[in-house]
Amino acid sequence: MKLRLSWLLIATFMFNLTIFAQEEKKEEKKGYQFTDKIIVPHTSVKNQYRSGTCWSFSGISFVESELMRLQGKEYDLSEMFVVNHTYSDKATKYVRLGGKLNFGAGAEFTDVFRVIKKYGLVPDTVYSGLQYGENKHVHGEMDEILKSYVDAVVKNKNRKLTPVWHEGFDKVLDTYLGDLPEKFTYEGKEYTPESFRDMTGINPDDYVAFTSYNHHPFYKPFALAIPDNWLWADWMNIPMEDMMAIIDNALENGYTVAWGADVSDKGFSWKKGVAVVPDEDRPDLEGTDRANWEKLTPKEKRAALYSFDKPVKEKVITQELRQKEYNDYEVTDDHGMQIVGIAYDQNGDKFYKIKNSWGTNQVYKGYFYASVPFVELQTIGITVHKKAIPKKIAKKCGIK
Repeated sequence: MKLRLSWLLIATFMFNLTIFAQEEKKEEKKGYQFTDKIIVPHTSVKNQYRSGTCWSFSGISFVESELMRLQGKEYDLSEMFVVNHTYSDKATKYVRLGGKLNFGAGAEFTDVFRVIKKYGLVPDTVYSGLQYGENKHVHGEMDEILKSYVDAVVKNKNRKLTPVWHEGFDKVLDTYLGDLPEKFTYEGKEYTPESFRDMTGINPDDYVAFTSYNHHPFYKPFALAIPDNWLWADWMNIPMEDMMAIIDNALENGYTVAWGADVSDKGFSWKKGVAVVPDEDRPDLEGTDRANWEKLTPKEKRAALYSFDKPVKEKVITQELRQKEYNDYEVTDDHGMQIVGIAYDQNGDKFYKIKNSWGTNQVYKGYFYASVPFVELQTIGITVHKKAIPKKIAKKCGIK
């Protein structure tokens, strides 16, 4: 009798353990589940840390991917080389305009290609930009000092500029980031930044920036009115459907996409690695679920929609909605990233795999997945190689 009882207890224990394991497995699968379908070769995730240089990290990451495509070789290029030159040139324009220009750490993908074309490229081992006692990028002090410097130049009581103000600015910049290299050795050969650029074969003129807003004519370029576009650089304006077609065509043909977007929206969760645009008016519910949904308060509805515990029905995005969100400052110039692939969730809905520059301490090791509606609505602009553009769209834009 005791032996039978012991076996009964063991069997009961094993049954309960199995049930617990199954419940735990269900809990693990709670939320979005993604399956990658297309991944374009790209370099490893980096960390901009406490610096406002996402545009350089994502832009350089995009260039590194292009070099993998063009050369079949992986490079680790210097983001801070681009940051130094951009800050220096921005200071000249800021002072020229008497301070009537956005001045700070932010910039755009157009700055990356402008610097490459004008000044060249260098490897990160040659110019890390870490000359101030940190092993990660911490720019708060430097940003404040540089802004104070140019403001002092603009406000000076001499009533005219000295011929050395910019030299002084560059010395402050170089003190933090390091002296810009004139020559360096890479893999046993000596280069200048210009000759290194030429060796890689990258051609800045091969890349086109696109945006999509209907307050300007489509298939015409215009200077996108966002604070970080201090260059007043032109972006080609196209309908939203064409913008999405370019992204898809690029990824399907082995090109990545430099992506500027707003990730400050509550539909973005870095912790859970998901970016969506839930439809608060039309949740995907039926029967008793819908009846229960109607009883919830607005606050409870938002908490449920933005819990990311399961896929939700998303808004249908239109060109008009994009324009409204831009006009109302709901979608702003927020963050630069890189689109490297296409994935699908457990319901078969399409997502884009995004490489970020916030390090790898995160559920997807530095990546997240953005839904099609999120990309449609939150995108400020994209940059791609001109060969990644569908021929019909390129023709309409006059791109050869």
